[in-house]
Amino acid sequence: PRRQPPALAPGAVVIPRDQHGISRKDISNNALRVLYRLDEAGFQAYLVGGAVRDLLLGGRPKDFDVATDASPDQVRQLFRNCRLIGRRFRLAHIHFGQEIIEVATFRGTGDDGDRKLDNGRLLRDNIYGSLEEDIFRRDFTINALYYNIADFSLRDDAGGVADIGARRLRLIGEPEARFREDPVRMLRAARLAAKLGLTIEPRTAAPIRELKHLLENVPQARLFEEILKLLLSGNAVACVQLLRELDLHHGLLPLLDDALDDPHTGPFAMAALKATDERLRDDRPV
Repeated sequence: PRRQPPALAPGAVVIPRDQHGISRKDISNNALRVLYRLDEAGFQAYLVGGAVRDLLLGGRPKDFDVATDASPDQVRQLFRNCRLIGRRFRLAHIHFGQEIIEVATFRGTGDDGDRKLDNGRLLRDNIYGSLEEDIFRRDFTINALYYNIADFSLRDDAGGVADIGARRLRLIGEPEARFREDPVRMLRAARLAAKLGLTIEPRTAAPIRELKHLLENVPQARLFEEILKLLLSGNAVACVQLLRELDLHHGLLPLLDDALDDPHTGPFAMAALKATDERLRDDRPV
């Protein structure tokens, strides 16, 4: 028997299916299979994050992520093609050939679970909670949009739809605390703003220069992964320019920094970045 949907929390913002532009025909069939199976098993199931954001912006998402109240072990029981990964964040990866649908359990804000911090930086976070807690644990408002497969509505408690309309990138919560919790969010802010043509809200941008040194404590593997996303986003020129505007590039891309400052190599380096962007837009290898 289907479980009754939970009562809406005070302050919940639900946009009905006829008031937003998201259509199931634009969602990966494999993501829909995951959403429907979770829903049929009595769990809450939402398409979340960048896929919802990009669909609202008229783009074509490459990755489709799902959020649910099912625990990672419960997800694994539902899908034979599931692997659990991650220590920092426990996630379920459901494999369909080359496509992977990532399923995350709603994150909580309590103390009942596996959480570890170091001077405000989140090292491990496997505390599970409600949908409402999960919404406000996300980084930016435009990434805190939840498409509900049960009735095709959109949950927008953080105001992401308004920020998309205003072409604004806004961090959820108090910016300094959120950047200390995960310094990589500063790089993500630059990448998303450059990729999507958004303006970083002044309150969000204000602490970045003061906190940029926190990136020195981030594991090299995470920084490497984020830099690849920056340079292979199809918007490398805009990303690098914004990194320099925010003074985030020092120590991250030292050779590129030296090249751009040199009047002889600077134009060549920018031409190389531009050519990379063009090749990616044409779906050619780099």
